[in-house]
Amino acid sequence: ADNLSDALKNLKITTTDSTADSLEGCLDCLLQALAQNNMETSEKIQKSGVLQVFASLLMPQSSCTAKVANIIAEVARNEFMRNPCVDAGLIPPLVQLLNCKDQEVLLQTGRALGNICYDSHEGRNAVDRAGGAHIVVDHIRSLCSKTDPASEKLLTVFCGMLMNYSNENDTLQSQLINMGVIPTLVKLLGIHCQNAALTEMCLVAFGNLAELESSKEQFAYTNIAEELVKLFKKQIEHDKKEMIFEVLAPLAENDVIKLQLVEAGLVECLLEIVQKTVDSDKEDDIAELKTASDLMVLLLLGDESMQKLFEGGKGSVFQRVLSWIPSNSHQLQLAGALAIANFARNDGNCIHMVDNGIVQKLMDLLDRHVEDGNVTVQHAALSALRNLAIPVVNKAKMLSAGVAEAVLKFLRSEMPPVQFKLLGTLRMLIDAQAEAAEQLGKNVKLVERLVEWCEAKDHAGVMGESNRLLSALIRHSKSKDVIRTIVQSGGIKHLVTMATSEHVIMQNEALVALALIAALELVTAEKDLENAQLVQILHRLLSDDRSAPEIKYNSMVLICALIGSEPLQKEVQSMAFLEVVSKLRSHENKTVAQQASLTEQRLAVES
Repeated sequence: ADNLSDALKNLKITTTDSTADSLEGCLDCLLQALAQNNMETSEKIQKSGVLQVFASLLMPQSSCTAKVANIIAEVARNEFMRNPCVDAGLIPPLVQLLNCKDQEVLLQTGRALGNICYDSHEGRNAVDRAGGAHIVVDHIRSLCSKTDPASEKLLTVFCGMLMNYSNENDTLQSQLINMGVIPTLVKLLGIHCQNAALTEMCLVAFGNLAELESSKEQFAYTNIAEELVKLFKKQIEHDKKEMIFEVLAPLAENDVIKLQLVEAGLVECLLEIVQKTVDSDKEDDIAELKTASDLMVLLLLGDESMQKLFEGGKGSVFQRVLSWIPSNSHQLQLAGALAIANFARNDGNCIHMVDNGIVQKLMDLLDRHVEDGNVTVQHAALSALRNLAIPVVNKAKMLSAGVAEAVLKFLRSEMPPVQFKLLGTLRMLIDAQAEAAEQLGKNVKLVERLVEWCEAKDHAGVMGESNRLLSALIRHSKSKDVIRTIVQSGGIKHLVTMATSEHVIMQNEALVALALIAALELVTAEKDLENAQLVQILHRLLSDDRSAPEIKYNSMVLICALIGSEPLQKEVQSMAFLEVVSKLRSHENKTVAQQASLTEQRLAVES
């Protein structure tokens, strides 16, 4: 301790008069003390005011420079020392030292700057202002192809410095991307794949940068996919695989890179991991299984990569994914169902899958999760069924396979994501299927639940889908029984509200359903239509210049149907509809203009 105090005093007294030897002695003493107790020594250094002295010792031609930089690097390992290092003005002279040729000086300077930047906003800004990142990127470029131990050590430190510099800072990450650091780092990874420390630094740097959209475009022009897959195949340790996964996940969000990863053989690696870990209960294996299967699903989100793996439904990858669905692992069931939902993104694939028995597998899976089931698996299986039900030829096949009944078992669910998918699946299934629409529309339990969900204000998606299914039951069944069930369950007011939706498609669906109600069961629905103020809403829709042509057209069709009811006719007469409708006779849309003439005639006759 006395030695340390003396050394600090000597350093403080004068740096100019000291001989190089006595200066070296003081610095050695500091390094020794830091090695024994870094935190305590750093506190003493800070209190002594020596940090300011260091700025003047960082001279390129001095023999002590590397030691001073080393001391700063050691001190800056402590969080409380980083700002004082910035305040002592150490950053500009350190950045200047990056221009010197001495490898030891470069190494210690890189360490010092990297440590000052670690988790320090002020440190990063100071390095940015001094232009440190540019010089480091240039060094990495010129050293990139050198494989001697000293160069690799220097590269590791410089990559680490850039990583600390840009971590969690979008602006500085963008700056590095604009400097073109990505192709350099990818090249580095290829050349130095045998050097564990350097590869690790590259991976963390990629992880930092890969979150930014602009980086993905640059990565797509490199052979990153190939390099990462090559590296991945060599890994045995869980932690190393995890590091590569952390880079792969954000990169795989880019469609071009998705395809590159598929072509580089990542899928085979992932399937192998799944096979090895599926029956294990070790924590690492469970985590690896989840990451691998999640990544697999992500690769299937790209249209090209998905089609490549589907291979007309004959692909080995597609077949392997199918085998996940009956698995006992919830994670694999989930990934399998999500993968099917992703494969089911075009009609050809959907038709092939339904013809090859995928529906039964998904229904069996749903059956396993009816009672206290896994919500994510329910959601994924319903997503897959909904997508499969989109092609017209699949609807009847799926209905006769009992999909509607399987889906209705989840009506009790209190989970909005499950409710949302359940509604979407039923709506897809009954599209233009009159018999199924009638059967479901007469199901009082279903209709009552729909009416309840039409009020789910906290869940706009569920609310919207409930309204759309309610309207679809009427539009596709054109059945008086269905209309009566909906009237008795209190559904009319929701259809009237739906006519005021901000989405034209929903407005239109509501108006068509209401027109069918007025044509088929006006007496039954009369009171509810009156209470829901339908006539006022129609007046508003017709008067509003922003209403779409089809909305105006269907509103007029509805008005003509409503005047068959005495109370509703009185309302129509009291609201000067003639005036609004006669203006629409000159509407630019011919169909609207024609319907305006017809409506005007009807109104004139009735008045």
